[in-house]
Amino acid sequence: MSRIGRSPVVVPKGVTVVIKDGVVSVTGTKGTLFFTLPEGISAKAQDQTILIARNSDDRVVRSHHGFARASIMNNVTGVSTGWTKTLELSGVGYRVAMSGVNIVLTIGFSHTVTVTPPSGIVFQVVDGNIVVSGQDKQNVGQTAASIREIKKPEPYKGKGIKYQGEYIRKKAGKAKAAGATAGGAK
Repeated sequence: MSRIGRSPVVVPKGVTVVIKDGVVSVTGTKGTLFFTLPEGISAKAQDQTILIARNSDDRVVRSHHGFARASIMNNVTGVSTGWTKTLELSGVGYRVAMSGVNIVLTIGFSHTVTVTPPSGIVFQVVDGNIVVSGQDKQNVGQTAASIREIKKPEPYKGKGIKYQGEYIRKKAGKAKAAGATAGGAK
């Protein structure tokens, strides 16, 4: 049995869970999220926990067991505390500014890039970093990945948009590579 799927989802105070017709709706201070249970998976609410069970040991049903539990846990966390991803800009002259709810990026192009947040996502600029926050973990991660995709960090100088704490492995440039081989080949 799946170790992830077997463990119960603890529901914090202020969050209500309703399970009806294979749909788990989670409501909290940040809003409401829905999750449709995959076929062969059932959920049951007891006290302040949710138990996820599977109806058979079929391979597909087993693969959905842990996924269903993790998705419901992500929804519970999202409506109670929310999810955030932080992006850092590294490069000379790279800047970010707020323009209403949008962010405006100056990242070495001949023009500025304006990013509009999808529904349920909020942008903030803190100390030159972009903070993407919202209640849906998948939506927050996808939005952060889309912003990073605008100007990925390049491997020679590390300039671009990267996740906070992400390590960019740098390559040796032309001058360093040529100097290493040209010294012994006269």
